[in-house]
Amino acid sequence: MSTYKRHRFHPSIISYAVWIYYCFNLSFRDIEGLLAEKGISVSYEAIRLWCVKFGPAYACRHKQKHGGFGDTLYLDEVFIRINGKQHYLWRAVVIRTYFYRH
Repeated sequence: MSTYKRHRFHPSIISYAVWIYYCFNLSFRDIEGLLAEKGISVSYEAIRLWCVKFGPAYACRHKQKHGGFGDTLYLDEVFIRINGKQHYLWRAVVIRTYFYRH
């Protein structure tokens, strides 16, 4: 809560604006319009400053919450000769990776 000290708006509004910016890749003016629809009058410049100040911390928290698991797709390709005729063979290899937090 101390990081939001001396800000005019409630921390939930600030975090919502930063979340919208980073998750949906909207412009600051678009976010200003979305907040205006909810009855919150804030300038796009204030939203930009919030994203600069709180964005890295938000991204760090988001990465910690994410389990870090996912699939990696590799393409294995080779030329082979069958009965004297050259063929191009490829296969997709899916590697499942799981990262566990301790």
